[in-house]
Amino acid sequence: MQQTHFYHHLIDIENKRIFPAEIIIAKDKIISIKETDKPCENYILPGFIDAHVHVESSMLIPSEFARLAVNHGTVATISDPHEIANVCGIEGVEYMIENAAKVPFKFHFGAPSCVPATSFETAGDVIDSKGIEKLLQRDDIYYLSEMMNYPGVLFKEDEVMKKIEFAQKYNKPVDGHAPGLRGEQAKQYIDAGISTDHECFTKEEAEDKLKFGMKILIREGSAAKNFDALIDLLDEHYENMMFCCDDKHPDELVLHHINLHVKRALANGNDLFKVLQVACINPVKHYKMHVGLLKENDSADFIVVDNLADFSILKTVINGNLVSENGIAKIESIDEKIINRFNCNEKKATDFKITPNPNSNQIKVIEALEGQLITKTFIASANVENENIVSDIENDVLKIAVVNRYVDAPIAVGFIKNFNLKSGAIASTVAHDSHNIIAVGINDEEICNAVNELVKCKGGVSVVNKNEKYTLPLPVAGLMSNENATLVAAKYASIDKQAKALGCSLNAPFMTLSFMALLVIPQLKLSDKGLFDGGSFQFVDLFEK
Repeated sequence: MQQTHFYHHLIDIENKRIFPAEIIIAKDKIISIKETDKPCENYILPGFIDAHVHVESSMLIPSEFARLAVNHGTVATISDPHEIANVCGIEGVEYMIENAAKVPFKFHFGAPSCVPATSFETAGDVIDSKGIEKLLQRDDIYYLSEMMNYPGVLFKEDEVMKKIEFAQKYNKPVDGHAPGLRGEQAKQYIDAGISTDHECFTKEEAEDKLKFGMKILIREGSAAKNFDALIDLLDEHYENMMFCCDDKHPDELVLHHINLHVKRALANGNDLFKVLQVACINPVKHYKMHVGLLKENDSADFIVVDNLADFSILKTVINGNLVSENGIAKIESIDEKIINRFNCNEKKATDFKITPNPNSNQIKVIEALEGQLITKTFIASANVENENIVSDIENDVLKIAVVNRYVDAPIAVGFIKNFNLKSGAIASTVAHDSHNIIAVGINDEEICNAVNELVKCKGGVSVVNKNEKYTLPLPVAGLMSNENATLVAAKYASIDKQAKALGCSLNAPFMTLSFMALLVIPQLKLSDKGLFDGGSFQFVDLFEK
């Protein structure tokens, strides 16, 4: 049997020691680890794990996501196919699993618990408790993914509880999603069987949930950034914490992944072994992942880094195969099929008109927050022209619309603050959770043009400014491209630049826009059915009484 010998300083995370080691690999297994007096260079350790990510938000199919992630030392993910499931149902979940299986990367998919996420929006499909049980019976489904319907858990809704019970029946963990839930309600949610949460946006909230036995994920994605708020908890609670991105756009995935969490945690003064336990060990044990931890008889999954400060990734090895070296992926692109559900026609500018209310000139405005999924409610005076409430560019109160992409239906229109567009409009079919078309712009004509660009290509992101039009098509469910990852990242970076050229001051305009229809995150959001208050969990009128 052919053997490969590695001589590196081994980082033994669980025993908190570093020693010169000879590691012998045969096929895909580590058959021997011994201390050695032979010269050793660099450091070897288990690979990084993203403990909660929606691959779809990278705008890449799994096989292309893997080609970027391995360059940053990621060997596996806990992947929630919730986004494609809300468009294509179980067919979408199976698409992700089948494509992922074609590359040497360890995706671990969950059964999406909330399809649709709420009854207050139009999704492309439904996965009920029977569908969830069917998925959880599969060996390639590892957990019940984020239970976003936390009111359903608190009120013990029958379908919600059945899904949790099926996860327990098949001995698979249940992921949580309960932003802002504290005290007795948090305890009730956790006691129902929810084991993790990646939605904590304050240290106090995370401490509350840790106290009741929940594992907390430190999230740092393209839009939602909670690292600074939570990192000081790692020193005391490292055994019950993990790192995740949740959502990562392709231009950022080219640059970094979980390796950035590690570098920042170390720069913050955290202990090396504690940081690496969070990054490499805890997810594997919690989800019973098929990932080696650099022990004898383990699968040969590991990374080699140059030093313990910069953590530059020299090699990534999965199942004994060198999948990345010096930032160059060894995984080949795959020619993959397309699936989608998109059935609406082009719109007219008059479809976005809002008739003034003779009894109130005050309107509720979604206040988007940089680096957060939560929003606030801002009250503004309506800007009326020709019996139509229009964008107030001077005061940054812009019209926002959500268009049902599954059937032709009336358009939901509201207003939003903090996008700061001075011209044009942007639109996207990446619009959590049902992925209808969402658009924001300076007037009805520009919004309509941005929407129609996406109707033409059946999904993607667009920027329009008078006669200038830029589109990145996302033909796979209106969420992902099946093109080369580096090419998609470059195209996305270009269209992101065009959005910012319109005046948008947000760090990630499209990512932020995509969450403005996410009803399960407080406070004010817009679905294809209307303006919604995520705190009271009900529709609200645009006009302030």
